Amino acid sequence: MKKILLVEDDKAIVRGLTDNLQRENFEVLAAENGEQGYQLAKKNKYDLLILDLLLPKLSGLEVCKKLRAENVQVPILMLTAKKEEVDKVLGLELGADDYLTKPFGMRELVARVRALLRRSAEMIPRFDELTFADVQVDFKKQEAKRGKKPIEMSAKEFELLRYFAEREGDVISRAQLLDDVWGYEVAPTTRTVDNYILSLRKKIEADPSRPKHLVTVHTAGYKFLR
Repeated sequence: MKKILLVEDDKAIVRGLTDNLQRENFEVLAAENGEQGYQLAKKNKYDLLILDLLLPKLSGLEVCKKLRAENVQVPILMLTAKKEEVDKVLGLELGADDYLTKPFGMRELVARVRALLRRSAEMIPRFDELTFADVQVDFKKQEAKRGKKPIEMSAKEFELLRYFAEREGDVISRAQLLDDVWGYEVAPTTRTVDNYILSLRKKIEADPSRPKHLVTVHTAGYKFLR
């Protein structure tokens, strides 16, 4: 499930956006001022930041500028009013990825959110080959081996391992794996994820009972380490 940080001081807008985005299967956390939003975006990993331009404590422009100066590359959708045309342009120059002018329709906002998330996903470097410990994987050829011994892996196991490798070090929740690797159309369960992780560990770990590469993060999910 994709995580969105909404920074907006209008409580009615927060309720409306949160309800609609949650119905679209997004996880939403809200911050009521720019300083709080900046601290949350700096310390936590989000897939998207929806940022109002006019905020207490720190403006949306200041939040955007500070995050980009600290190399926080979360996609930013800025919310502006029609009269803020100059600030809108400045926001894009400071690193915002898109903007939406108030008032806006929920269908347009959701479409913008999905477009930014797709664009962000396309920027993740694709791994054609992966090497760690004594394991070598060729994702294009769907071949893997440990030392000189071939590893038999299913297409879904290759896809899952590639997904982890492209996000090395990131904690990935079961819900995110179900969304991105399986998709909701086949209605898998979190047990499906766990079973695939166990299967992969048996194939790539020297000691599957004490994994060093596909590591469990208690109550959060899994992460991949070389």
